[in-house]
Amino acid sequence: MIDLQQAGQGREGYDLLAAQLESLLADERDFIANAAQFAAFLFHELEGLNWAGFYLNRDEELVLGPFQGKVACVRIPFDRGVCGAAASSRQTQRVEDVHAFPGHIACDSASNSELVVPLVKDGRLIGVLDLDSPRLARFGVEDQLGIERLAAIFLRLSDC
Repeated sequence: MIDLQQAGQGREGYDLLAAQLESLLADERDFIANAAQFAAFLFHELEGLNWAGFYLNRDEELVLGPFQGKVACVRIPFDRGVCGAAASSRQTQRVEDVHAFPGHIACDSASNSELVVPLVKDGRLIGVLDLDSPRLARFGVEDQLGIERLAAIFLRLSDC
């Protein structure tokens, strides 16, 4: 498990994860298979996560996709929570304390911080990549940039 913040690896740690992800997804194009692999990869390679997975855009509503962690909310409207904010704005949401976020949806009360990256391909919102942590302020700027880079690799190597 890599704790990129505490190890001081930042960008270099994400360079390694990017190379590993490229290799992991190199021989498969199926979106669901790659999403399942990517969720497991993040959950087991990044320290301090209690949930990693996808919500997929289904008629302007987010529906649970492949994930690792405890059971989760199945449907999230675009006007609710951190995932909804990322979907509606198409901008990454990095939240240090989810309990202070207006409209936060507490699928797991143990989650304290969250990073949600919108997945946009050819101008179309595919869904969001959602990472939760029990640690407050778990995700920094380096994490955001690194996860956005990994999400771009996933989208490039997956048919969607």
